Amino acid sequence: MIETLVFVDVKPEFVEEFKQITVYNHENSRKEPGNIRFDVLQDNNDPTKFVLVEVFADAEAAAFHKTTEHYNKWRETVAPYMASPRKAMPTTPIAFD
Repeated sequence: MIETLVFVDVKPEFVEEFKQITVYNHENSRKEPGNIRFDVLQDNNDPTKFVLVEVFADAEAAAFHKTTEHYNKWRETVAPYMASPRKAMPTTPIAFD
């Protein structure tokens, strides 16, 4: 299992647009055969900060995700919304529900 945390800082004027396209990516990612979990979290103290929690069955499923239409649409759409480049932190779950 592979879990990646993706940290995104969004320009304040694009928060709602970011949320809309990210929910679209979430909904379609959940339909992928190797997707186990895909959470979208917004910081309670700073609404311009988001964390995406992506969990895939294996490296192949994670790689497949990056080839999908919904991921590529998300990536291209959110590029101008970001205040800084997004940061991904691949992890290995130790205790996971």
